[in-house]
Amino acid sequence: MENHVVIMAGGVGSRFWPISTPEYPKQFVDVLGTGKTMIQMTVERFAPVCPMSNFWVVTSAAYVPIVREQLPEIPAENILAEPCARNTAPCIAYACWKIKAKHPAANVVVTPSDALVLDSEEFRRVIRTALDFTAAGERIVTIGITPTRPETGYGYIQCASVLVEESPILPVSAFKEKPSLDVARMYLAAGNYLWNAGIFVWNVSTIVDSMRRFVPDLAEKMDRMAESFYTRYETETVEDIFPTCEKISIDYAVMEKADYIYTIPGDFGWSDVGTWGSLWTLLPHDENGNAVVGENVHLYDCKGCIVHAPNASSVVLEGMEDSIVVERGGRILVCRLSEEQRIKDFTK
Repeated sequence: MENHVVIMAGGVGSRFWPISTPEYPKQFVDVLGTGKTMIQMTVERFAPVCPMSNFWVVTSAAYVPIVREQLPEIPAENILAEPCARNTAPCIAYACWKIKAKHPAANVVVTPSDALVLDSEEFRRVIRTALDFTAAGERIVTIGITPTRPETGYGYIQCASVLVEESPILPVSAFKEKPSLDVARMYLAAGNYLWNAGIFVWNVSTIVDSMRRFVPDLAEKMDRMAESFYTRYETETVEDIFPTCEKISIDYAVMEKADYIYTIPGDFGWSDVGTWGSLWTLLPHDENGNAVVGENVHLYDCKGCIVHAPNASSVVLEGMEDSIVVERGGRILVCRLSEEQRIKDFTK
């Protein structure tokens, strides 16, 4: 079994301004203050699954130099440039058609570039279980996360039965959009709902055949693009055809239509680190509930704040509560945590 890992790295992370900007989004930033960027941590997490020659990154053409700088161990030809953003289905199709051209029996994991996993060993066990399962037939696995709270910021996976340890792989009944708090509480109480991590596992033939069945127009465009793969005409052909692909997510294109979708519940400390509030929950806190990234931050009578200023020469805060304070490259954000969903509107 030959495994490949596809990393989707084209997002702009608008809710993480000012450390995430359209020119340099959060997947390329050391958000946690660990000395590694989010995409570097993603590659490190998957490294035991397959050799670096089998890693692929799909990203905006504008971010290709950043990817090459941060991930020099991944072959340059495996960094696929999207001329424009067309959502996840065209992104995934480009990578899988390219892989299939030279590796027709490959098993593939598709993952976002900017999530956090605390228990990497357990994570890899779940991924290997999924790869073994998808290698055996026409099956698609989406990794689910065992919910710990009624979260309204994630989509959900509805399983066909209540989760039990004896059934590690379960059929999927439906995918649910981000719910209201009352609906999220109902999902938690029902016992057969998982958070949707956006991680997919399949055999490359399965996903290509599925797209031919459910999104034939997209498949036809990929077939035309594939005629130029691994030739000097590839960039020109992709720039010509890729922008004509419909903007459609992999959920709408395939996952909600196929009847061979399964999920594996995971409990490995996952977070999509999608907001400053979610980052606050992941960082260590002082005795007043403050989370700080940066050695030159000084807090006085502050409570429940997140402060991210690793490059600032000095930051002094007094009397602040439940607030976000961020500095990067001369850009400064001061915002109540309760208003973090408005950050992407503040910066328009």
